[in-house]
Amino acid sequence: MQMWIKGGRVLDPEEFDGPADIFVEDGRIARVQPAGQGVEAGFPADAEIIDARDLLVVPGLVDMHVHLRQPGQEYKETIETGTRAAAAGGFTAVCCMPNTSPVNDSESVTRFIIQEAGRLGYARVYPVGAVSVGLAGQQLAEFGDLKTAGAVGVSDDGQPVADAQLMRRALEYARGIGICVISHCEEKALAGGTMNEGVVSTRLGLAGIPNAAESIMVMRDIALSELTGTPVHIAHVSTRQSVEAIRAAKVAGIAVTAETAPHYFTLTHEAVKAYETHAKMNPPLRTETDRQAVIAGLADGTIDAVATDHAPHGVLDKQLEFDQAANGIIGLETALSLGLRLVDAGLLSLGQLISAMSKNPARIIQKPCGLVSGLPADITLIDLSARYTYHAADGYSKARNTPFDGWQFKGRARYTIVGGQKVFDSQNHANL
Repeated sequence: MQMWIKGGRVLDPEEFDGPADIFVEDGRIARVQPAGQGVEAGFPADAEIIDARDLLVVPGLVDMHVHLRQPGQEYKETIETGTRAAAAGGFTAVCCMPNTSPVNDSESVTRFIIQEAGRLGYARVYPVGAVSVGLAGQQLAEFGDLKTAGAVGVSDDGQPVADAQLMRRALEYARGIGICVISHCEEKALAGGTMNEGVVSTRLGLAGIPNAAESIMVMRDIALSELTGTPVHIAHVSTRQSVEAIRAAKVAGIAVTAETAPHYFTLTHEAVKAYETHAKMNPPLRTETDRQAVIAGLADGTIDAVATDHAPHGVLDKQLEFDQAANGIIGLETALSLGLRLVDAGLLSLGQLISAMSKNPARIIQKPCGLVSGLPADITLIDLSARYTYHAADGYSKARNTPFDGWQFKGRARYTIVGGQKVFDSQNHANL
């Protein structure tokens, strides 16, 4: 299969930004050349041509934090529906968390996920295995087996590793085999509430969760990273104190990386004021001060990546009293548009956003990413001027739990290409 992506603005952060043509052969980028030089002899005349004029062409987006729910909770999401949603959002690769049923703490579950995703072909799926057997926080899983089967990282996401000694051993084990450790930072003793602790929780009469419930464990894991000499990645950063701790750690030369999610740089705890369960998540939406700190962290590189924490739930999981409703929202189909709002507001450059949504997460999980000859042809084409209204009911995810239903956006994925194959076309949904 050959493809000519013709005349787009090609943006490969820190490498190239300008009009160019990209030629794809046999699933890989054959070459990138300045636009208008035509086709070299030998390139097949019947190659698929994508007219990319007026489009932004970037490395395929990578989401390093999603929940695909399969195996075990297929009524919420499957690998098929989740990766179709990923493709529609411009993502060519996603990392799925291990809190499935059974938990992905074994070689067999990891292999199943990879095989199923490969059979479907909508996006690359890189499983994240569990830190501890059954996410129980008692005994380390076999990281070596997980990595051999294809896992790119380990995490007890949703169930923080409370035992500092176990976390230390996890980092030491990970260092020996070169696998990423992703930390869900939450001190459970402080996290008994259902939303951010502050004036809104007081007004609503709901128990709150203080910022310290997150930042205490961020500081602990930074200390353990320094102690063991092992990189640690902090998931879904939501508080000012966490951003400050990560910034100071990077200045000190400690190998810490971090991600945040679009809802933390877009919304505050005010979104909960009508007991809106679609604004309930963990960690919770914070204050405007925290939101501004997260944006500043993205702008100065303290926070490396934007990840969705895509967490699909069934309708009945959310149609409950606020304190009984499930945590989490879907995000794969709105993340890019929400990120582009920061660019339009002048808070991030386009290059910074694309780095945070492609090359930076790929670097953290040690996967290739870029618009360079020889690399897999994983490419996202973005229409920066497209205006649309997002309707969750029209989405590709099985779930509808989002606070962004009905929002109007500017900018979205036009085409998503994985391994040289077009897997999403926003104007021809039959391709999916």
